[in-house]
Amino acid sequence: MIRVSYMVEEDLSTYKKIYKMVRMIPVGRVATYGQIASLVGKCSARMVGYAMAGISDETIPWQRVINSRGRISIRDPNGYTLQKAILEREGVHFDESDTIDLSVFGWEGPEAESAKDW
Repeated sequence: MIRVSYMVEEDLSTYKKIYKMVRMIPVGRVATYGQIASLVGKCSARMVGYAMAGISDETIPWQRVINSRGRISIRDPNGYTLQKAILEREGVHFDESDTIDLSVFGWEGPEAESAKDW
């Protein structure tokens, strides 16, 4: 029983770290589930996906997290359309197959952002 409680607390802490990292993605940029997982550490891309699916906080830019192929992963047509519309409003462009060019719109991570301040 104690072990289960510890695991739940650890997961909550990881989710908080995921949300903190996602808040760092600037407008007009996207990051992948795997990239966020690597930056946060000790979690998987799938866990990042679960964290994004469970968001109720409007300050977390969930729409900026996409899959490693540069595509939106939401299967629900309404959710897909919403995420795409928000990203387009933020200046992210999709090609004819609804793919985002990660070399153009991909976020390089927090280290790259702070390096630009030099």
